[in-house]
Formats: sequence, C-alpha cells, structure tokens
Amino acid sequence: MSCLVMCRVLLLLCCFFLKAASKPDLLLAEVYRDGIAVEQYWVSEKLDGVRAYWDGKQLISRGGEVIAAPAWFVTNFPKTALDGELWSGRNQFAATFSIVSKLQPIDHEWQQIQYHIFELPNAAGTFTERISAMQALIKQQKSPYLTLIPQFRIADKAQLLEKLRQLEQQGAEGLMLHHQDALYKTGRSSDLLKLKSYQDTEAQVIGYRPGKGKYQGMTGALVVKTAEGKTFGLGSGLTDALRHHPPPIGTVITFRYNGLTNKGLPRFARFLRVRQELE
Repeated sequence: MSCLVMCRVLLLLCCFFLKAASKPDLLLAEVYRDGIAVEQYWVSEKLDGVRAYWDGKQLISRGGEVIAAPAWFVTNFPKTALDGELWSGRNQFAATFSIVSKLQPIDHEWQQIQYHIFELPNAAGTFTERISAMQALIKQQKSPYLTLIPQFRIADKAQLLEKLRQLEQQGAEGLMLHHQDALYKTGRSSDLLKLKSYQDTEAQVIGYRPGKGKYQGMTGALVVKTAEGKTFGLGSGLTDALRHHPPPIGTVITFRYNGLTNKGLPRFARFLRVRQELE
C-alpha cells in the first residue's frame, strides 16, 4: 500500500473515531395535556436548534455523534455535564445543522452559534434549584457562547396559550414546561412537556407531482407516506430551491399539521425540513 493511500485510510479512520461516541441518556418531553397546574411549571421557549449534550469534554448529539465544535467555542465550558441546544436564531434550523454537522468546523460560521442550556444532567435538587445552579455556573464560566434559556412563570392556561400565540407569531417553535419540583431523571417524562399549536411527524418521500402555473417545470408536491401507511401530496412549505431539487426518494422528512381529516390524513400539512441524523 502506498504512503498516500495509507494516509488517506488513517485520515478516514481518525474521522470515524472522532465522530463516534456513546449515545447520551437524556430527559425527553411528553406532549402537553389539559388539566395540569400550569403555575407549578417553569416555562421556556422551545428552540428549533440541534440538541447537544456536553459531557465535560465534548459536545455530543442526541444520536451519539461527536459535534466538532472549535476549541475556542468550548474553552470556557465547565467540566460538569450540560444539556441544551446549539442555536443560531428562529427559523434557522437548516443553517444551524449545516454549521454544527461539519467534521471540520468553520470558525466564522460557529461565531453565529450559542449553546443554550436547559438542564444539569444528574444534578441534585429540584428543577427550580437546578435553574439557580445553571445561572451561577454560567456567571462563573463567563463564556460568550454559553447561555441559559430564559425560564419564566405563567399564571394559568389562558396566559399560557396567549404566550404561545405571541411567540409563534415571532417565529418560535413552541413552549416547554418543566415541573418546578422535578428531580432529574432520564427517558420520557411528564415532568417535562412540550406545547405547540400544531403537531409534527415524519414521512418518507415516495414520489413527486409535477408543478403547475408558476411552478411549471418544477416539483409541485412531494408524494409522502407516513408510518401509518397514509399517502398524500405535500406541497405547502416547499421553497423554490426544494422544488428545483427535491429530496431524493426514500428521504425522511418532517412536516407539521393540525389534526386529521375524516379519512385519517393530516390536515393543513406543511413541509418543515429533511430529517437530520444529528437530531
């Protein structure tokens, strides 16, 4: 084997081992339900970023991939574990994912990113106490790239829904509710709830419908199939770029909708994004 080939093999092996990591055991949210005592929860904006677990040394995706952040980005991060979102702003998921998924980070791109934390994994105390601990930790670390997602109180359901409406109008994805007395645990838990005015799920692209009118010569709609076997056309939410270059057949996409029709099809379905493996 030539030296050049050997170097390439070693480089590929290094990239593989740098990228591989243990899949973190995380706290996962359930869907908000009526009847809860809203005043007992801390509420925060649901960010549409890339979830990342900081193990004290490196950032790891929900799927167990090491995120290649620049050294300067994590220099002042603490040695303790953190859970949060890498985020660059509302409606910027695709751009954020593109930045944080590169094996070779690009400095000027990462300058757009902040790590917004919302948990201290395995820490003692209630969630209210952990909020105070996170605030103190961030103040101590003095990193410009490390911040706490603002946590606030809501008086009742009416105020909660009004806050959801206001934030969604500004481009927010939704709200998260975390019970004030919750001790830290992993797995799906009713201590943590997510609230959106719409539902979202995934489907697989199985075909295309041709465009008409101003979309002549482009893709008019993706033909998608859900896990339940429901097939339908999905055109709303597609950008011109996606209509020119639609996701390949077999791609899994995420779409939003508002309930189901009498035939069990998603009502007001709208394309959100191609599913990304880092999530």
